[in-house]
Amino acid sequence: MVYRDIENVKGKRYENYEEEFDYLTASGVAMAVRAISNPHFPLKESEQRSLLKLYINDVGLLTDLLYGMNANAILEDIKSINLGTVYESAVAQELHAHGCPLFYYDNKKLGEVDFIIDDYSNLSVLPIEVKSGKDYYVHSALDKFISNKDYSVKDAIVLCNKREVKTNKDGVTYMPVYYSMFIQGNNSTEDVILPLPKMPI
Repeated sequence: MVYRDIENVKGKRYENYEEEFDYLTASGVAMAVRAISNPHFPLKESEQRSLLKLYINDVGLLTDLLYGMNANAILEDIKSINLGTVYESAVAQELHAHGCPLFYYDNKKLGEVDFIIDDYSNLSVLPIEVKSGKDYYVHSALDKFISNKDYSVKDAIVLCNKREVKTNKDGVTYMPVYYSMFIQGNNSTEDVILPLPKMPI
């Protein structure tokens, strides 16, 4: 959303709504995910304060807003329904709960990657793409992100509907969305970002 669209008034900027955004995040209603266009470890030093996404901090409320009282959208995995927002919100909650400051990659030339977090084991950054559909192998922005030598990316994750964990030759690991529970931030003494433990599927 562009800031001027909030009240349909031209000339509005982030500063006009900064207190409202801070209130939503401080109260726990929403989670702020800050944009980074030139990611380097540690990410906190590269964030763009005025460019952000807000995720509602309750997937249940979100699904009610999107699908009403019809839970079949989630329970029956109906192919014609886009679950992307629900998946991304669930992952945002999981990362936040495990101590990961939330950032996303936004570059006008190279595209957008859903999340990037600090990779403390490699002193680098870890890009995370969330895919709700069947085309989870298609991720041009992530591919460009990984191939950029300036970013020194060692690993990448695609969270998707895949039932097993698999890593390709480019270092991209595909895994079920619920494996996001194993991704830890710097508050954890366990280094379980990658490789992840083997789990029965």
